Amino acid sequence: MKAPFEAYWDATQLGLNYTITVIMFCVGGFVSGLISKKCSTTVRHITSAVMLFSGFFILSRIGNGSVIPLYLGHGILAGFGIGMTYYTVFGTINAWFPDKQGLSIGILLCGFGTSALTIGRIANIMGRSEMIGWGNTYLILAISVGVIMLIAAKLLKPPPEGTVLPAPKNHDMADGAEKVRNYSAREMLRRPLFYVIFMSTCLIIFSGNASFSFAKDIITDVGGSTEFAVTMVGVLAIFNGLGRLVSGWLFDKIGLEKTKVVYGVSSFLAPLTVVAAMASHSLFLGVVGVGLCVFAYGFTPTANSVFAVRYFGSKNFQLNLSIINMIMIPASFTSTMAGWIKDMTGGFMPAFIIMAAFTAVGSVMVVCLKSRKA
Repeated sequence: MKAPFEAYWDATQLGLNYTITVIMFCVGGFVSGLISKKCSTTVRHITSAVMLFSGFFILSRIGNGSVIPLYLGHGILAGFGIGMTYYTVFGTINAWFPDKQGLSIGILLCGFGTSALTIGRIANIMGRSEMIGWGNTYLILAISVGVIMLIAAKLLKPPPEGTVLPAPKNHDMADGAEKVRNYSAREMLRRPLFYVIFMSTCLIIFSGNASFSFAKDIITDVGGSTEFAVTMVGVLAIFNGLGRLVSGWLFDKIGLEKTKVVYGVSSFLAPLTVVAAMASHSLFLGVVGVGLCVFAYGFTPTANSVFAVRYFGSKNFQLNLSIINMIMIPASFTSTMAGWIKDMTGGFMPAFIIMAAFTAVGSVMVVCLKSRKA
């Protein structure tokens, strides 16, 4: 998606645009949660439609010159619009499936995660076509995304008051749903448990974020061809989607406590496998390691969604989740840190050793999370 802009601006400017996008995504989600009690899902979806259309339309008219339109169109408008609709959809679907909260969230996140394998590739083909070009590609995206969001505004609505829905089937989850009280955002921020969740998932997500950014370089460093590495970058979207889907299924199937152990162990093994691949120059371990990092990365948003419901209640789910997911802001700087360490040391191994240490701490914290009395 950033291919046309690489001719105009350098990696630092494009990296800053990514950081702005992530920050505005978090801000959009926070605002969506903040106004969720006063503004209907329809209003929030229409607002997102306007912002997404405006952002992509600006990108369709962008040219060689100031970088400000890029930051405004992609970073601020599109980032905010995506964040607002993301949390609106999550809150809506979460309310419809109290018996399958983990799985429903996992499926939604699977769609969000696999977009790199679909929309990105389609846009790239269209953008490089002489008949269409990048300007028209972003114009088509502006129109199509705007229309889809307007359709969502009509169709995606929470259950009407008085609707009887199935109760949670899993004993572990059902007990939690009955006993946990509904915390406001202010009350949540006063609980030590919130900061444990925030710090642990933030530490865990570091290696996945770096793997996304440098997957191609890591694969080639351990002996893979450039063509194979490019293919693996696309395949990583599948690992990301699987992490979201499998984690949601596990939360519903085996419960919160056991799934936390799976989450912690897989997250800890992921960067260690990358380190082992670099030490042994093993392409097989490199593929497995990067795949595990991205799998754990996909596990995290599902875990945070379930943590928000199970530890802080469903009443203020959207706002509370948007605050927990602020971990994306510090995580967005991980690739910059990994790149800097690589430039200093000449390889990625030191960066992943550091991230393995971070992940070890985060994994232990996740496994040891205590719920309602914390």
